[in-house]
Amino acid sequence: MKQKEKRGVSPVIATTLLVTMVVVIGLIVFLWFRGFTQEAITKFGGTNIELICGDVRFDSSYSGGSIFLSNIGNVPIYSFQLKIEQQGSHETLGIESITSSWPGTGLNQGGVFSGDISSSASGAEKITLIPVLRGTSDSGVRTHVCDEQYGKEIIL
Repeated sequence: MKQKEKRGVSPVIATTLLVTMVVVIGLIVFLWFRGFTQEAITKFGGTNIELICGDVRFDSSYSGGSIFLSNIGNVPIYSFQLKIEQQGSHETLGIESITSSWPGTGLNQGGVFSGDISSSASGAEKITLIPVLRGTSDSGVRTHVCDEQYGKEIIL
């Protein structure tokens, strides 16, 4: 009997396909891992800004529709996020969007601020003030919202 002539993929093409598959899979894994890391934002000569959040010190109070803030620490506070809690819901707003009198440079050491937020805080039961810091990264100046644990609550 005659055997059929079997043909397969040449070794050069097989090697090229395997190398291409390995490169593509390696690229996919690299991009996947890259998504887990964030670009580090630093402040004060290289300290990670997330660690600086623990050093932020400020006083706050609310009276008659106005909020009063003072920076009593050594860390400049660029802005605040206000988490306004009402019965069964909450809303988070930047202080610049609530009041137009917020200083563009934020609150430096010893800085004070007072502003009317009655339109946004009407019906609120509690306001949590979360500091926002400004730092540098490889892509330039960026802001970082500290975790809520570094904020202060004002019960109305």
